[in-house]
Amino acid sequence: MPRLTKAARKKLPKTDFGLPTSRKYPMPDRAHAANAKARASQMEKKGKLTPAAKKMIDAKANRVLGKKK
Repeated sequence: MPRLTKAARKKLPKTDFGLPTSRKYPMPDRAHAANAKARASQMEKKGKLTPAAKKMIDAKANRVLGKKK
């Protein structure tokens, strides 16, 4: 996965994040989208992420990855 620097992350539009209001789970490319899905699953299992937030992250990641569901 290519490194996402702090400066590059700040330049990303809100639409490139799984949770745009809090600018969490950046998805500028396919590798970051796959990673966001994995991390969201982990956080939901730990109880640190709501199912609704995970659903938003998965939907955005699927669009980036080119998946239908």
